[in-house]
Amino acid sequence: MNQKLEDLLALALETPEEERARTEDLNVGFDQSSQTWELIVKYHGSLDELPGMGVTVERLLAGYAILTVPERLVERVSQLPQIEYVEKPKRFFYQTVGPAEVSCIEQVTLGDPFLSGAGVLIAVLDSGIDYRLPVFRRRDGSTRILYLWDQTLRPDPAGRNGSPPEGFALGVEFDSQRINQALSESDPRSQYQLLPSVDVSGHGTAVAGVAAGAGEGYRGVAPEAELLIVKLGLPNAYSFPRTTEIMRGVTYAVNKAAALQRPLVINLSFGNSYGAHDGSSLLERFLDNAAEVGRTVICVGSGNEGAGAGHLAGRLSPGQTAAVELGVAEYETGLNVQLWKNYSDEYRIRLRSPGGEEAELSGRTESGKYTLRLEQTELLVFFGEPSPYSAAQEMYLEFLPASRPYLNGGIWTFLLEPVRLVTGQYYFYLPSGAVRNAGTGFFGSTPQATLTIPSTAAKVITVGAYDSVYDAYADFSGRGYADPERTLGVVTSGMAKPDLVAPGVEILAPDLYGGFTGVTGTSFAAPIVSGSAALLMEWGIVRGNDPFLYGEKVKAYLRRGAQPLRGERAYPNDRVGWGKLCVRESLPAF
Repeated sequence: MNQKLEDLLALALETPEEERARTEDLNVGFDQSSQTWELIVKYHGSLDELPGMGVTVERLLAGYAILTVPERLVERVSQLPQIEYVEKPKRFFYQTVGPAEVSCIEQVTLGDPFLSGAGVLIAVLDSGIDYRLPVFRRRDGSTRILYLWDQTLRPDPAGRNGSPPEGFALGVEFDSQRINQALSESDPRSQYQLLPSVDVSGHGTAVAGVAAGAGEGYRGVAPEAELLIVKLGLPNAYSFPRTTEIMRGVTYAVNKAAALQRPLVINLSFGNSYGAHDGSSLLERFLDNAAEVGRTVICVGSGNEGAGAGHLAGRLSPGQTAAVELGVAEYETGLNVQLWKNYSDEYRIRLRSPGGEEAELSGRTESGKYTLRLEQTELLVFFGEPSPYSAAQEMYLEFLPASRPYLNGGIWTFLLEPVRLVTGQYYFYLPSGAVRNAGTGFFGSTPQATLTIPSTAAKVITVGAYDSVYDAYADFSGRGYADPERTLGVVTSGMAKPDLVAPGVEILAPDLYGGFTGVTGTSFAAPIVSGSAALLMEWGIVRGNDPFLYGEKVKAYLRRGAQPLRGERAYPNDRVGWGKLCVRESLPAF
């Protein structure tokens, strides 16, 4: 087995294309027309030889790159000595389900020191933005969006409709001059011809409005911050961005901030459930590196999987057999299950179907991958190995309909029997609730460790949600680590997640129709903290009170100012971290 390839990529390469296409995740990153893979690599040294092999190279920050590699060359490229590790992209899901008053924001924006986010950039990587809305304009009608990079657009060969940003090969970049030119047109058709970027879902527009909207009757957290907008690429009909689009967007934002010599806050309001949740994936490690470049803060929503029944954790004891029950709803067309455990532990794992058929899932195969069938469901099984960046071992199981359009509904049971125990810990994960039927989930599920990736990265500010009406934790909000003996996850290095919570229930945000609507989810708690970070950075960096107020220092200040919530006794905890956001108490001046 090639130890430079992550488990999911290794499994994808061993699986025929027609079978991969039937799964939710295995074909993500593969382009059928060109027979190429888009891959994320960590490398050192030079990649100059790769174009001569037919490989496209996009260099990112801190020794990361995106390669477009013909499938027949993936193994060869991965074996090059300068290539340290390779991952395939994953899909990410937007985390949707009067913050100013309850978050102590108005005390510092409407009163001394009258902060507004002026001089700070807020980068929103999301579904785009409705740039025409008044909430994103200055009083003279001009835009506060300095740059808009739409990764979904294709530039024409003559470059009449724009070109990609420098250093990138996809999408079209529009600057503030082009945006203002479009705004000067009264005919919507003329506006679209000049700037054909559209936020179809409205998610990015709402996120940007919460962070930095400004207008009559509406005020975001940092209403004078200027915006960098990245409309993330949507590579297929599923319409969810993937890892590579996010990494490009972060690199773009960091480079722009450096060129403009501005402090930067990056807002990421999405996540997924694939991974060990221990900060070891290339995306998590990339964000940790990006957070240390320039004067940067990265805020990420903790996800909405807290009450989603998509995770179950447990601990085996000698002589005990654990029965983990997974309910699969009727009309489920596909599903995958991850089991993460310590490599030092050995279990005998059996799977029982709803009709009582049973099979042993063995990792003792030459490639780690094999298939079997229970009832009318085909099962693709893969046992991975620890990687250079993670000590955890994964079992990945893909459920596929065999002789009918749907999986066998009912209760599937995993039976875990100890063979050799050291810790006995095990952690099951399902895909995001956004792609599961409502009735699919674990019985007796575990709400702890339901943070979505990349909110598990150590150097980002991880933002959960609470209900400001009841001053209580919102049960959908992704939770961190409650088990002090857990040996997988960022808790092992002494950290706790989330860092804090912000209002995330019925938050007023601009919509695509020129009005405002209530939105719920950690997607909208995150931009409240992003805007708050911009206020702190304005006070510290722009006004000269603390030129080093960025990165982990902003996180420390926000944690220090966090206030207690009703019903929470010990801090930090797995539900709300250090408490609820309070900007006034986070400023050293108060």
